[in-house]
Formats: sequence, structure tokens, C-alpha cells
Amino acid sequence: MVELADDAMENFPVPDVEALPEDLRDRIEDETERAGFTPNVFAGFAYKPSHFRAFFAYHDAIVDDAALERAEIEMLIVAVSGVNHCYYCNVAHGALVRIYAEDPLLADQLVANYRTADISDQHKAMLDVAVKLTERPAEVTREDLDRLREVGFSEEEIWDIGAVTALFNLSNRMAMFADMRPNEEFHTLGRKQD
Repeated sequence: MVELADDAMENFPVPDVEALPEDLRDRIEDETERAGFTPNVFAGFAYKPSHFRAFFAYHDAIVDDAALERAEIEMLIVAVSGVNHCYYCNVAHGALVRIYAEDPLLADQLVANYRTADISDQHKAMLDVAVKLTERPAEVTREDLDRLREVGFSEEEIWDIGAVTALFNLSNRMAMFADMRPNEEFHTLGRKQD
């Protein structure tokens, strides 16, 4: 049986999983089985079932129908979450960067300062645009998109860069507003164990 952690978020009550609509319970059970624990973001968004459905439908569309590699998606999320200072997403998606990039150091580098991370020039350009869209969206121009083309991104990949960035700016703000707390398990996932 799945249970939602009472401390998954601090600013709103965590719902009782048994009181949730069946489709939310099914999704949470699937995620729990896959991860081995219930990520607290599911408890957070379950507070409002219609928002849960919309958020995860868009998340799934971005991840499942992406021209970008999964490691690139997670790099975008962590760089954006780093500049937004989103504790939940830095920790949770930092774990996913470590797993998908198969690099136990990369997530910490991206959170601290992606500009000094050990990544390609192509990925630095990708993160430059994502961070600009995060911090100064009115200043994003066609030249930024042209730069992404110059370093080898396709039109669809460029769209995906914008879509991931936009969704995780929303996600960061909701996680911070609700004070969602990362699961303890995320802190150690993808790190080398002795």
C-alpha cells in the first residue's frame, strides 16, 4: 500500500492517498513501484487533482516525446532549478542527472554554476538559453535560437529546450510555494557507493 509522506510539503496539507481519485492513486502506485519510494512531488500536486493531472500530462508529453536525450532534459531542469534555488528540484532532478548522464558529479556542478560544469559547448549554449529564458524572458531573441542551431540543435530540440524550461519554471515555483521537500532517497541516488 502506498502512503504519502506527511512532511512531503510544509505549506499545504498532504492528502490521504485513499481519498484521492482512482487515476491519481494508480499513477502514484506506478511511480512508487518504479522508483522504490513515492516521490514527494506526487503528494504535493495531489493536493489539487485537476492540477496533478494537467502537470503530469504535460511532464509526460515533454519526457516521452522529446527530441532531446533524457540526460539533456534533466540537465536543463537542474540548471533552471539551480538559478531558481528550488530545493526539491535540485535534489530530485540532480539524482536523475547523475543516473541518466552516468556522472556522479555533474548535478552538483550544474546546481552550483552550470557555466563552470564539465559539459560540451553545445550543452553550455543550451543552458545559457534556458537560464536566460528563466531570468530574463523578455530578452530572449531569435539570435538565441540561431545560436542553438549553430551548435547543432534541431528545430524540435530547440522547441523542447523552451518547453522543458517553461514547465520547470512553473514546477520550481509551485514546489517553493508549497515548500515541497525532497525525499531522503534522492540525496544518494546515482552517487558512487563504497
